[in-house]
Amino acid sequence: MQIEYLRICNFRVFNDVKVEKIPQMAVFLGKNGAGKTTFFDVFDFLHDSLNSNVRSALSKRGGFKEVVSRDQTGDMHFEIKFRPSTDEPIITYELTIGLNEKNLPIVKKEIMRFRRGSYGAPWKILDFAYGNGVAVEGNLSSYEDVKRKLRTPQHISSPDILAIKGLGQFENFPAVASLRRLIEDWYVSDFHIENARSRQEANYSETLSTTGDNLAQVAKFIYDNHRERFNTILEAMKRRVPGVGNVEATTTDDGYVVLRFQDSKFKNPFAAKFVSDGTIKMFTYLLLLSEPNPHALLCVEEPENQLYPELLTELAEEFRQYSNIGGQVFISTHSPDFLNAIHLDELYCLIKLDGYTNIVRVMDLPLIKSLYQQGDLLGSLWSEGILFQEATKAGSVEK
Repeated sequence: MQIEYLRICNFRVFNDVKVEKIPQMAVFLGKNGAGKTTFFDVFDFLHDSLNSNVRSALSKRGGFKEVVSRDQTGDMHFEIKFRPSTDEPIITYELTIGLNEKNLPIVKKEIMRFRRGSYGAPWKILDFAYGNGVAVEGNLSSYEDVKRKLRTPQHISSPDILAIKGLGQFENFPAVASLRRLIEDWYVSDFHIENARSRQEANYSETLSTTGDNLAQVAKFIYDNHRERFNTILEAMKRRVPGVGNVEATTTDDGYVVLRFQDSKFKNPFAAKFVSDGTIKMFTYLLLLSEPNPHALLCVEEPENQLYPELLTELAEEFRQYSNIGGQVFISTHSPDFLNAIHLDELYCLIKLDGYTNIVRVMDLPLIKSLYQQGDLLGSLWSEGILFQEATKAGSVEK
């Protein structure tokens, strides 16, 4: 999947912002407080809304009035344009969330469209409001299919439930089901090192949790079932972390799985709780990027924390390789060292002006593009203030 366009309206610091021409790997740069965490929370919010409902997702964040942009009274609105795969047409998904007469959050509008060509209006395959609407049934291999299919009336049991959740569970709505599966597969990292250090019950886990609290279980799964992948992880750890000779996930007599790290200078391994934060974090990233089934969207916030600067170039390349095999990657950062490993067309700047944040595509900044083509590094341009200055100018014009 590749998200190519995103519009966010009335969601915290994003009063009305558009992100266009998004590549497979996109890096979002900004100062503290610019909204990097909030930007990733957009995807987490949509994921939560799908898994539960809109009301629950908002309650988790303090309620509608805490999430809607300050001094704004309108509805929240999201628009996403994406391709399920490189050979499929663009799908547009629109979602509007507001309050009903009882001040309860509901889905006021939910639309899904196929674009029928390079020009012209797309065909609607789902059109809902307040829990009622129509949807196209059956397989849609072409626009002619969409045109011929009947749009059958449908009803969702509650107006705070997304239609793509309700209809996406049925085989006769495969297009809706595909979007539902994509959003379910979004991974927004909320990694906590202390959770990853702890011993875990000897359960079966193929996929790393967003907090990392099943790190040992996933390590054991990859070691037992994908030994070549695990060996690649181990070799990378040996290159990047001084002294690491081996990593193993072992099951204790009382039924727990624990991570143990072997220092090449010592005979006995030691538990993860005695390992540095950077070592744990590097192992976690390598494990996440080595999972057999890449996530449709992987969001990672500030990967530079706890890592040596010289490790960031290799890590950036591994994120890029992950995106090349099908999993789109969004990364937030304010690290000059990480930026030095980024391509110009991958970078966006978050600029906060008068309380709201704009997102500027760095490729569209003429001076930065010229300096980059002449050999200047993006990290250096950020450290010198030139990148921030040019992005602020562009953000002010857009505003």
